[in-house]
Amino acid sequence: MQLGDTIFIFYSASTCWTDFYELGMLRARASDNLLDRASWKEPPVAVFWQSPKARAFGTGHNSFFKSPDGTQDWIIYHANPEASQGCGKHRAPRAQPSTWKPDGTPDFGRPLPLGEPIARPAGEIRGDADSPR
Repeated sequence: MQLGDTIFIFYSASTCWTDFYELGMLRARASDNLLDRASWKEPPVAVFWQSPKARAFGTGHNSFFKSPDGTQDWIIYHANPEASQGCGKHRAPRAQPSTWKPDGTPDFGRPLPLGEPIARPAGEIRGDADSPR
């Protein structure tokens, strides 16, 4: 992902069979030598991780998308609803809006609880399945 002159790489840290599967981040300026390890900066802790309160365990493996009108950033990720469920059939996708911190790094917030209502992505066209198209 690139924002202005900053390039971000997000990666899954730990392993999917643990509850500590989470997202790490590297960032560098696009004008730097991206092949030089010293160009990349990494925060000391994960940028997105489990939330037992939200029933979100193993929150690694993600992607990003923009709302249809291009005004919002969203994160989509997999998570398990209970601890110790590993990489299998319990993992399900979840999505939520994300923002940007004043220092230009992403702010994914914390995983939202299952069933918590969130606004639809801005600019989404809602259709009625029973209406003519």
